[in-house]
Amino acid sequence: MSDRVVLHVKGRVLVGPEEARDELWVVDGRISYERPRAEAVTVQGWALPGLVDAHCHVGLDAHGAVDETTSEKQALTDRDAGTLLIRDAGSPADTRWIDDREDLPKIIRAGRHIARTRRYIRNFAHEIEPDELVGHVAREAQRGDGWVKLVGDWLDREAGDLGACWPRGAVEAAIAEAHRLGARVTAHCFAEDSLRDLVEAGIDCIEHATGLTEDTIPLFAERGVAIVPTLVNIATFPDLAAGGESKFPRWSAHMRRLYQRRYDTVRAAYDAGIPVFVGTDAGGSLAHGLVAAEVAELVKAGIPPLQALSATTWGARQWLGRPALEEGAPADLVVYDEDPRADVRALAAPSRVILNGRVIG
Repeated sequence: MSDRVVLHVKGRVLVGPEEARDELWVVDGRISYERPRAEAVTVQGWALPGLVDAHCHVGLDAHGAVDETTSEKQALTDRDAGTLLIRDAGSPADTRWIDDREDLPKIIRAGRHIARTRRYIRNFAHEIEPDELVGHVAREAQRGDGWVKLVGDWLDREAGDLGACWPRGAVEAAIAEAHRLGARVTAHCFAEDSLRDLVEAGIDCIEHATGLTEDTIPLFAERGVAIVPTLVNIATFPDLAAGGESKFPRWSAHMRRLYQRRYDTVRAAYDAGIPVFVGTDAGGSLAHGLVAAEVAELVKAGIPPLQALSATTWGARQWLGRPALEEGAPADLVVYDEDPRADVRALAAPSRVILNGRVIG
């Protein structure tokens, strides 16, 4: 990492979906559009705000919480891919120490997952019953950074298929409590059954959202409930289905159907006006650093390239309440040799990553 110097970023600075400037400066770690008197080091190319991964898990692997060394490697991998803002969508690890590191991405935490007893991945979540939900939501709302993460559905072994985890009254009370405490609520949902109750209870976001249908899409659009499709994770559904075929054939068939219609689901949601944001679900069994691949998947689903870019830059930062490339904002930006508006695959090859005003690498 370089010392903090004055930087002159020139070429095309993509300030917003419809706004580009020729240059900006980085002075004392912040963005300025006024030429300083000091000499500056020039960085040239197409500049975007630091990318956002709105569903990522730093401090987590397939077995649960990991140590700080592993967490650091995860965060560095995301950073080097251009991800400079993470919404951590559930982790049992304490990663607050990352906030003191100017060389690691900024994290917005949702606390630890809250799941029904024996209805989620072992060692990931608080596993509780419905009468405990409000209390746990209150605690995670106060521990997190303005978000709480529920597990809305999971395999019900008795039914042999995906099933909703919470009764309507429990989620209504829990979401109301989170909102009272100033936190937004999101939920893991693969299937169809839990969606209406969660949205009508006032939830703010749904992760994965593979169970959206023509019946629930209008409800999401009307309420302004966002989705984070995590298509790079949904790509694993066929392998998951194959692994569970002998024991849970109904579940396996269901997972395959959700996978097969995944692009149609995301495109229908976008066409209806549902806010769609980029998230990779890195950190469980999925690798970190896949943000560019997820943007490409959104484009493959039929979202226009500029809107897919916004889902990991300008729009995502606005949704999370964090600045982009405004005057005086922290200088978190990524520079590319090619125009990512012309081909989003350019996101996979950043030429410079600038974090807190310092050039990384």
